[in-house]
Amino acid sequence: MKLVKLQDTSTDAGCGFRVTGFISQLETRNKKHFQTIKNRTMKNSKYDGSFYLNPYLGGVILGTVLLLSFYISGRGLGASGAVKNTVAATVNAVAPQHVQNSAYYCQFAGGDKTPMNNWLIYEVLGVLAGAFISGIIFNRLKLKVEHSPKITSRRRLIFALAGGLVFGFGAQLARGCTSGAALSGMAVLSLGGYITMVAIFGTAFVVAWILRKNWI
Repeated sequence: MKLVKLQDTSTDAGCGFRVTGFISQLETRNKKHFQTIKNRTMKNSKYDGSFYLNPYLGGVILGTVLLLSFYISGRGLGASGAVKNTVAATVNAVAPQHVQNSAYYCQFAGGDKTPMNNWLIYEVLGVLAGAFISGIIFNRLKLKVEHSPKITSRRRLIFALAGGLVFGFGAQLARGCTSGAALSGMAVLSLGGYITMVAIFGTAFVVAWILRKNWI
């Protein structure tokens, strides 16, 4: 709605002032009304699934969580280690003899070892719980495959699975992932942490450019 300011053509100056004042009040009331609608819209849009945290603020929060992790538990963050311990516990439950004979698995499971009673297990469970709560609050809790309109959901899932397997294998070779080896390593000024970070993101940029048709 557009308000048009009327010009005073009356010879009565008092009447002219009254008309102008009335229009001024309408303009002020109109601005307040639309500002209220705008505020309500912005408030509602925060919960329609389109609101995301500022990435710089998210980085500061992640750094704070990493600092608190070292202070409280004496260990940094991680993710691939939780997957490794879960796999080791599963193999130990299915084939305990294989775990005893394996030089790799026996490091994490078998005997009196309890791979599921580990800091990384609880941390990843907390991440999943936090993501679930965030999805409920901001109305994003739904089954959806994010992908470019140029590819199908099936192709997106295949590439995601392949990338996850390759990265998981690489994380075991590097003895840590982006969180455990890179972030936590850099936090204690480890040279290996910096090398891991450069290697991960440098490779990611190259591969993303090669496979860009899958995303753009």
